[in-house]
Amino acid sequence: MVAGVLYLLVTFTASMVVPTDRLAGSSSPLLEVIRAGPLSGIPDRVFSAIALFALANGALINMIMASRILYGMARERVLPDTFARVAERRRTPWFSIVFTTALAVVLIATGETEALAGATVTLLLFAFIMVNVAVLVLRREPVEHDHFRVPSVLPVLGAAVSLALLTQQEGEDFGRAGALVAVGLVLWLVNRVSGGGGRSSADRGGDPAPAAGD
Repeated sequence: MVAGVLYLLVTFTASMVVPTDRLAGSSSPLLEVIRAGPLSGIPDRVFSAIALFALANGALINMIMASRILYGMARERVLPDTFARVAERRRTPWFSIVFTTALAVVLIATGETEALAGATVTLLLFAFIMVNVAVLVLRREPVEHDHFRVPSVLPVLGAAVSLALLTQQEGEDFGRAGALVAVGLVLWLVNRVSGGGGRSSADRGGDPAPAAGD
């Protein structure tokens, strides 16, 4: 919620400083805002370096997160056990790290940054829709303890807004997103065919969780 409010404040501020049509047609809208303000004297190279550092930091965090997600899915028997392998000394999920890195290299080599960003947004919108639908489905299951219950209108509104935003995506975005989903489905099918859909590794006393800081 706090992050959403901050994003809205940045959007409103940018629209007040620079005309909206100019921001929409610019490849670097934040730079347009800076040029219109008191910090217009900052060289473009400095701003580019800051943006590159922020991008690299975000990419690194997402790579770490992706490898840990694959590790967790393997521990829950959704993906093959190979993804749950960890290094003996550092306890890091080395196979998941190698797989996500290789996948990122393939994506970078086969598409421009804008195309990759569009596919990422498409996947996130699908995830948001599924999360909101899951809220409506899971709330039907009775529980014996007190818990927070969100008003039904919020998940319905969230799913509707995400679905509306999906209509703004390009066909190429759906193609790339579908290819990534297909990779996941293939891995899931391999796991099912190989008989890996039983109890989770945690239930069977598998490898301990990887080190979060590595």
